[in-house]
Amino acid sequence: MKGDFDSVLQKTRGYDVLEGFPWFMIYKELDQRIPGSRFILTTREKKSWYKSVADHIGDIRSPPHEWIYGRGKGIPLEDKAHTLAVCDDHNKSVIKYFEDRPNDLLILDLYADDKWQQVCKFLDHEVPEENYPHSNKASDKNPLGLKSKLRTVRRKFKNYLVLKFMDTMGYW
Repeated sequence: MKGDFDSVLQKTRGYDVLEGFPWFMIYKELDQRIPGSRFILTTREKKSWYKSVADHIGDIRSPPHEWIYGRGKGIPLEDKAHTLAVCDDHNKSVIKYFEDRPNDLLILDLYADDKWQQVCKFLDHEVPEENYPHSNKASDKNPLGLKSKLRTVRRKFKNYLVLKFMDTMGYW
């Protein structure tokens, strides 16, 4: 079953959007297997991106982080330059991949004032009345609270599921 993307994609049926890990790591395979799909590459200023990643991951070494940053380099706090280079390389790779298909990729700066307008224009939808969503904000996290403990349990379970996914796909 290793490398069998079609089996993995069966689990995505019924969804309009795939976001986050592991999907950004397999954007080429998704593009090849889902005709007419479109992609949004979110970007932001490097300093705030790195702080967010470092705060989110902390000192947890996990299979997903090893896949993204390389074996033995799964903790961004240990090598800031490498972590930033991985992000830059990924963004450049995505942009290069879609360079001849500009209608299939939107590059969205998360600090832009007109995010809704850009996304809705790209997806041929009307702009909704509500504010652009922003979840998982650092200001929403209480490190001493139950939410934080539940987030840790959820992250460990998610890491287990991702490890299973990586094993199935032959990446681990």
